[in-house]
Amino acid sequence: MKTSRKKHTAAFKAKVAIEAIKEQETLSDLAKRFEVHPQMISNWKREFLARSSEIFESKAPDEEAEKREKALYEKIGRLEVEVDFCKRASEQLGIMRSSKK
Repeated sequence: MKTSRKKHTAAFKAKVAIEAIKEQETLSDLAKRFEVHPQMISNWKREFLARSSEIFESKAPDEEAEKREKALYEKIGRLEVEVDFCKRASEQLGIMRSSKK
């Protein structure tokens, strides 16, 4: 009977790799605890260490840029309300004809 392979999440692999990096337990102890082969732990640890610099290469969301964007959207909303108000007021005063037909 053929058994299916286990598929581990990235979070699980990272957790196991971090435990292996700590070196507080042997690979065989970690393998027993996490129920994976010691070679898999070694592979995950090697890959984790090799790709860890990628985390710092990508820029984290700029909080200042997010604040500016939020302020701009708020200003756009206020201006749209003001424009709508001015249009209605000018229509009532007969200054501007309604574009709605």
